[in-house]
Amino acid sequence: MIESILISVLLLVVGMALLLVKVLGRKDGKFSSQHIHDSEAMRERGIHCVMDQDREMRNKKLLNTQGTQIKKI
Repeated sequence: MIESILISVLLLVVGMALLLVKVLGRKDGKFSSQHIHDSEAMRERGIHCVMDQDREMRNKKLLNTQGTQIKKI
């Protein structure tokens, strides 16, 4: 039982040490953004974050209720 706890703690310490090395190795000490809207590859594929997709669908519904014809996806 104690051995498994020690191994778990050791793994956590190693993981934290590796994260610390990565942060200290960067110029500004920050990780790059993980948001979809910041990824050039995702933008090229036309993939947006869920908040942008929700906003687009709400705007389409608003236009549809005003009597304008819209194309369904």
